[in-house]
Amino acid sequence: MNSSQPKTHLIFGTGPAACWTAKALVAQGVSVTAVNRSGLRPALMPNQVTVVKADASSATDLPKLGDVSRDVAVVYQMLNPPYSRWAELFPQLQRNTVSFTQKLDAKYIALENLYMLDHRNTMTETSAVRPCSIKGQVRLAMHEELMAAHKSGSLKVASVRASDFYGPGVLMSAFGDRLFGPLVLGKAPSLMGDISQPHSVAYIGDVGRAVATLGLSSSDALLGNAWLAPHNPALTQGQWLEQVSAELKKKLGTSSTVKPKVVKAWMLHMAGLFDKDAKAVVEMMYQFQSPFVVDSNLSQQQLGLQPTPLSTAISETLDWYRQNKLSVAKG
Repeated sequence: MNSSQPKTHLIFGTGPAACWTAKALVAQGVSVTAVNRSGLRPALMPNQVTVVKADASSATDLPKLGDVSRDVAVVYQMLNPPYSRWAELFPQLQRNTVSFTQKLDAKYIALENLYMLDHRNTMTETSAVRPCSIKGQVRLAMHEELMAAHKSGSLKVASVRASDFYGPGVLMSAFGDRLFGPLVLGKAPSLMGDISQPHSVAYIGDVGRAVATLGLSSSDALLGNAWLAPHNPALTQGQWLEQVSAELKKKLGTSSTVKPKVVKAWMLHMAGLFDKDAKAVVEMMYQFQSPFVVDSNLSQQQLGLQPTPLSTAISETLDWYRQNKLSVAKG
């Protein structure tokens, strides 16, 4: 980042990806402010980060951030509304934060996913768009709005994309509390779809570093593009279970064979009759019924990043789950 620029970076959202982005920024000596609706600090958020209260869904609420935003160089859009209300809430959340950023003349970094891409082949930075879900269509429309603003010169923007997250603090993911949570308690994990199909995932620390790297970069060549967070080679869910179980055996000195529960599409259809969140997941099951593979090599070269070695990432994730799950169980 140019030393003449203001040093404050403003993050909308305080979920795991936002917290790990803040960690990466703080490690570089950057002043960080995070915004959420409660004003409360999540346990994952570094203590050096200032957390303020504001509702990004309300265009009239954001001007209250006037004092906070006075020295902002970069704004990060890392919001994630309830899955069942994406189409209703997400586009306006982004429009409000874009409008806010334009008034600051700051750089805008958006965290995206892969829902808009053609997943029939390995997904890269140059993959064709082919959304096959309502959420994918929402994501595509949001991305196109950002790129249109960039081309018009009204916004300096870039985005980071990633597949399903895993890692310390990640709960709401197919590779989060459904996999790690039960295993550390000696229970059966819950996997999805066809567990013999390869599925790329992104370590949450790598996602945070990729987002922070874009925010800190002074290269205009990175703007106007969607980059991929570092991804290790894809494994099947069956292989994931083997890897996590092997790492857990190293830590505990014991071994146990746990047969997973496998959630099929028809089960989600049935659950969706009574649960709106389960219903919202049904259209995304395509990701777990055929290969869903990412090649992030180009982004890694451009951003100067590499994925955390898988054994290290799994070990760190298990340590976090053991600490948090076991303390909850004891309580």
